[in-house]
Amino acid sequence: MSSVALLQPKRFGDARGWFAEVYSETTFQGYGITERFVQDNHSLSIVQYTLRGLHFQTEPFAQAKLVRCVRGSIFDVAVDLRSKSPTFGQWVGAELSAENGNQLYIPVGFAHGFLTLEPMTEVVYKVSNVYSPACDCGLKWDDPAVGVIWPLPKGASPILSDKDQRQPPLSEIGDVFEYDGTPMSLVQI
Repeated sequence: MSSVALLQPKRFGDARGWFAEVYSETTFQGYGITERFVQDNHSLSIVQYTLRGLHFQTEPFAQAKLVRCVRGSIFDVAVDLRSKSPTFGQWVGAELSAENGNQLYIPVGFAHGFLTLEPMTEVVYKVSNVYSPACDCGLKWDDPAVGVIWPLPKGASPILSDKDQRQPPLSEIGDVFEYDGTPMSLVQI
């Protein structure tokens, strides 16, 4: 699948709580998501309005991601970086929370980032390739050419790492991914 997808795993509940199958290779292949995920990452953001991103890795270590929030909530964003795409530089976003259980699938060719909406927020995500410092790249979180509308209170600034404060704008990134013929959309599964 070359579109960003919002997945809503079904929860089976009773008086004890609930159960959900959040990943099944067979089920995901039925959705067109055929990547082999090789690593799970887990982040804790202590402070509300922590922004992580917008990150991506270039070839040969480009990564697709499957993101979910297991405590708190986030606004999760994907930005199309595929050159010649009619949606190049455009973004989609969705709220992921421990409560709603939604997941966001982000294919290769997109930058990814999220803003925590609550303190003590934990995010877990699968990636389709290992981390490579040499291929690690980013995009400026507030680049006006992209125009992500982060749900920050009026006049507030996010908490950023030193690295994320120095990321380049879209105009300096160049052609890092090829367009596969499918414009970006947010598919709900």
